[in-house]
Amino acid sequence: MTEQKAHLEQQLWNIANTLRGKMDADDFRDYILGFIFYKYLSTKMELYTNEILEPDGITFAEVEGHAQEAELIAALRDAALDKLGYFLLPSELFSELAKRGNSGGKNQFILGDLAKVLAHIEQSTMGSESEDDFGNLFEDLDLTSSKLGKSENDKNELIVKVLSHLDEIDFDIENTDSDVLGDAYEYLIGKFASGAGKKAGEFYTPQQVSKVLAQLVTVGKDQLKSVYDPTCGSGSLLLRVAKQVKAVSGFYGQEMNPTTYNLCRMNMIMHDVHYKHFDIKNEDTLERPQHIDQRFEAIVANPPFSAKWSASPLFMSDDRFSPYGKLAPSSKADFAFVQHMVHQLADNGTMAVVLPHGVLFRGSAEGHIRKYLIEDRNYLDAVIGLPANIFYGTSIPTCILVLKKERTNKDNILFIDSSQHFEKVKTQNYLREEDINKIIDTYKVFVSPLERGLRGVLEDKYSYISPLSEVAENDYNLNIPRYVDTFEEEDPVDLAAVSKELKAIDADMATTDATIADYCKQLEIESPF
Repeated sequence: MTEQKAHLEQQLWNIANTLRGKMDADDFRDYILGFIFYKYLSTKMELYTNEILEPDGITFAEVEGHAQEAELIAALRDAALDKLGYFLLPSELFSELAKRGNSGGKNQFILGDLAKVLAHIEQSTMGSESEDDFGNLFEDLDLTSSKLGKSENDKNELIVKVLSHLDEIDFDIENTDSDVLGDAYEYLIGKFASGAGKKAGEFYTPQQVSKVLAQLVTVGKDQLKSVYDPTCGSGSLLLRVAKQVKAVSGFYGQEMNPTTYNLCRMNMIMHDVHYKHFDIKNEDTLERPQHIDQRFEAIVANPPFSAKWSASPLFMSDDRFSPYGKLAPSSKADFAFVQHMVHQLADNGTMAVVLPHGVLFRGSAEGHIRKYLIEDRNYLDAVIGLPANIFYGTSIPTCILVLKKERTNKDNILFIDSSQHFEKVKTQNYLREEDINKIIDTYKVFVSPLERGLRGVLEDKYSYISPLSEVAENDYNLNIPRYVDTFEEEDPVDLAAVSKELKAIDADMATTDATIADYCKQLEIESPF
């Protein structure tokens, strides 16, 4: 399976590189991921309809032109809309367009047909339960863009080339026990992120960090009613949580960027998450929350670090913020996201959020909010320091805050300093599997009364369990070095040995000086001594 997955990933990346020289990373990402998604939808449609038609002894390809074409199409459309959420005609399948574009040994013009097909996928959902999940999914796939080529023929030639290459790849969707294609899709998103610099943070959380967050919120659970990400990007965090448990009943997310929002919905569908089981919204989470009346069992997030927000005084009457008495500053929305997530967290839930280190010690309104979370609510369960330079586009050190409304250790907070546990690869730092496991194992022991014995969680210079009283004494400053002592004591200096070494150096210098003076005398020049 690993070999098959690696092979598919490489094939898809090679095809993506067909577009690399034509446009920048953001643009060719949208085209290649859009075309892969179109092929996926086509393959799912063909497999499903062929299954339905098998008792009739015909295939989906034979429906158009059949004596009962109208009745068959109507029945298949109704069934597909309920099961898959969309409908495609046999003549609209990816394989048909690819074949048409490359017929007769030369490229045929298909741009117009392709644009109509992509529009029809969205139109087929109008008035159905899946309309919101498929609406405008292909809006970033502009087939008229000059980025594809100067002339219409140039554009067509490039698109036909990409479709033909993709058509040759077997996505192996029939294998329901495998998520090779979904993983390959995720791999491509990650590859694009690694080359996108600062903008990558808008749509992708590095897989190693996703693993940590996902494992933290699923400790002690093998299934979840719901998982939520208020800044979901491409949906990688939500999907990573699903890999940690046997089942997730519902996926919820909100994403402000329209392009990234489309990518998230595609990613959900590509990972075979049924359209009825995910609800992703395109809006600003802080200003216009879309799931405000719902509570979630697991919440994960990697919000944009120290983003700006309105911090409007009107929010003081918003239930998310009003209990705290203060709003996060308009220049740094970090705690606004935390407050929002706490509000949405179910009583039996766990949330894990990645934030810049400044949230641990900054004062004013942020200090006030931090104190309220700990002293008044006692929601903070753990503070985990991560290495610097593990996120795309920024080298700043970050931390993870874990919060619960019902905590096992109500009188303590766990501190972990994982900042020195990583591997450097080129210019980026990476958490290795052993680094991730060390974090999770430490947290598991902390939250499990059976495993704990309390001291079992402690490791000198790595972790520390702080009583709430100690946090209060530190004025609710959570800066990790205050709790985890990483000071390395230097070896004691042997003064007698140093004195002896200095005397030896002086003797050597005297000998050298005498030698130089003798040379000067022989050369009949003035000695420097």
